[in-house]
Amino acid sequence: MAIKRKVSLFDLNVEKILDHWGVPEAIREVIANALDEQALSGTPEPEILKRRDGWHITDFGRGLRYQHLTQNENPEKRRKADLVVGKFGVGLKDALATFHRRGIAVKVRSPHADLTLQRAAKSNFADVKTLHAAIMPPTEPRRHGTDFVLTGLSDVDMAAAKDYFLRFAGDEELERTDLGAILKRQPGEPARIYVKGLRVALEEEFLFSYNITSTTAQLQRALNRERTNVGRSAYQDRVKAILVKSKSDAVAEQLVQDLTRIPAGTNHDEITWLDVQEQAVRILAAKAKTVFVTSQQMFIMGATIQEARADGYKVIVIPDRLLARLSSLRDLNGNPILDISGFVQVWNASFTYDFIDPEKLNKAERAIWTILPELLRLAGDHARRVKEIRVSKTMRLDEGAYETEGVWDSPNIVVKRSVLDSPRHFARVVLHEVAHASSGANHGSLAFMAAIDDLAG
Repeated sequence: MAIKRKVSLFDLNVEKILDHWGVPEAIREVIANALDEQALSGTPEPEILKRRDGWHITDFGRGLRYQHLTQNENPEKRRKADLVVGKFGVGLKDALATFHRRGIAVKVRSPHADLTLQRAAKSNFADVKTLHAAIMPPTEPRRHGTDFVLTGLSDVDMAAAKDYFLRFAGDEELERTDLGAILKRQPGEPARIYVKGLRVALEEEFLFSYNITSTTAQLQRALNRERTNVGRSAYQDRVKAILVKSKSDAVAEQLVQDLTRIPAGTNHDEITWLDVQEQAVRILAAKAKTVFVTSQQMFIMGATIQEARADGYKVIVIPDRLLARLSSLRDLNGNPILDISGFVQVWNASFTYDFIDPEKLNKAERAIWTILPELLRLAGDHARRVKEIRVSKTMRLDEGAYETEGVWDSPNIVVKRSVLDSPRHFARVVLHEVAHASSGANHGSLAFMAAIDDLAG
C-alpha cells in the first residue's frame, strides 16, 4: 500500500495575474531560472527534453526550495546581476499562475521538495480560494538540481519560449565588445534586443540585433515584471556605446552602406547617430585606403574620384554633416582620415609626371599635336617664357571641382594626354597655360584675366 505523503499548502500570493502572458512567457521564466542556476552554481548546461509525461526543464544546481517562492527578488541574483537574466521570485510565481490558468499541469522535483499546484482556501478565509503550491517531501532527495515537468504543453509553445533566448535562437554574432555583442539581423524579421541573452524588445528599424551584457541602472530598472516591451530609451545609450566600441569590418561596412541610404530615407536608425557614423568611418579608414566624399562631390569631382579609385582607394559617400567633422577625427591607428581635399594633397605630394614622347602618340593625337607651332606663333610674346610643352599621361589633381588638364610648371607647360582628343580642346588648354606663364598669376587675378583677353583678341 502506497504511503500517502504529507502535503503542505503554500499560498503563492499572486495578487495580479498577467493576463497578456501566454504559455511561452511562463516557460521563459522557468528556462531563465534554470540558466541562472547554472551560472550561479557552475553546474552543467540545463536540459530541455520532451518525454512521455511531458516537457522537462532540468537544471543540475542546488535545487528549488519553497522559501524561494516568498521572494520578490532573489538577494543572490541581485548581488551577482552580471551573471543572471532573472530576479527569481516574481517571475517564477507568475509563471506558475499562468500555467495553471492555461491548463498546463506542473510537477516540480528537487532534492528539497516536490511541488504541484492547486487552488485552496486562503488562510482564515475559507470562502476565498487562491492558487497554492502543494509542497511534499522529495521523492528524489539525492537529485542534483530541479526538474520542472510540464504536461499538456505544445511543441509550438516550447519553440516560442526558447526563441526568447539567444542561445536557442541562433542569431549570428558579428562582433563582441566588453559591453555586449552585435548580432546579424535575421532576414525578414525585426531586430532583437537581448539583455544577457534574454530577448526584451524587438526593433523594426534597427540594422543589427544586440545582446547587452553590461547593463546600466536605467536598463536594470526597466527590466520590469514582464521582461518584455522594454522601451528604446532604456537601452539606446547602451546600443550606441556597443557600436562605438566596434572595430570589425563586418559591422563598419554595413553601417557605411546604410550611410549611403540616408538621402533616399531607406536607412536604419542606428546610422542617424553621429557617434556611430564617426566610428564606422574610423574603422574603414584604418582597414583600407579610403576617401570620404559627399554626394555633391561625387557629382562634380568625377575626375579626381576616378583617380582615387585608380590609385586603389575605396570611395565612400557620407553626409555633409559628417564630412565637416572628419578633420577632427583619427582612424583606429591614429592617422588622419582623408576627405577629397586630403586625398588630393597626399596624391600630389607623391606625384610624378608620366611623360610620353610625341612620337609615341597615336596617329590622331599626332595630327592634333602638329598645330602646336601655330598656337605658339599666335601667342607671340605671351609664350616667350615657355621653354617646352610636354605631354603626360598623369597630372596633378586640383582641390577644386575642375579636372586639371594642364599646368604651367616653369619653364615648361605640361598638358594631359587626354586633351589631344580634338584641336579645339588642345588649343584651349595650351593657351590657358600660356596665359599663366605670361602673367605669372593664378586664376581669377586681374593679370591672368588680362592675358586671357589679349590671347583671345
